[in-house]
Amino acid sequence: MPARFHHVTVSSAVAAPRAAVWARIASFEGVNDELGPILSMSAPPEVPALTPELATGQPLFRSWLRLFGILPVDYDHIGFGAIEPGEYFAERSTMGLMTAWHHDRHLHDAAGGTRVVDHLAFVPRVPGTGPLARVLVRALFHHRHRRLARHFGAIAPITSSTAIDPR
Repeated sequence: MPARFHHVTVSSAVAAPRAAVWARIASFEGVNDELGPILSMSAPPEVPALTPELATGQPLFRSWLRLFGILPVDYDHIGFGAIEPGEYFAERSTMGLMTAWHHDRHLHDAAGGTRVVDHLAFVPRVPGTGPLARVLVRALFHHRHRRLARHFGAIAPITSSTAIDPR
């Protein structure tokens, strides 16, 4: 039986222009600020930010996810299917805990700022852990959106939804 993707979508709007939001979210410094202080992600120094040249469709490097910046809890073989600066990125990766990890982040103009929409689609490696993974991913991305709102200022509440592919 083929693996089923689990889905989480989280959306919010922040009080900053799209270019400023992109500059923040496309840098590993910004990513780590969003994740902090719960998690951090490593990145090679030669990849400080997302650029279209990174969209090779192949894994680019292994990023370690560290709990509280110290304890390695997972890794991410990061790759990108598409990167359009100021618009979106489409991460296509595998992780220690996920056989597939798709993270699409889109930026849209909104009255007074920018809407940030994250769509996550993933297949947990351990059978039966999908419901727990959806809860954890949703909580982590709510946290990330709260951190973005703290940095830029919020202009709309965070919304989210979850789903699973039908059999």
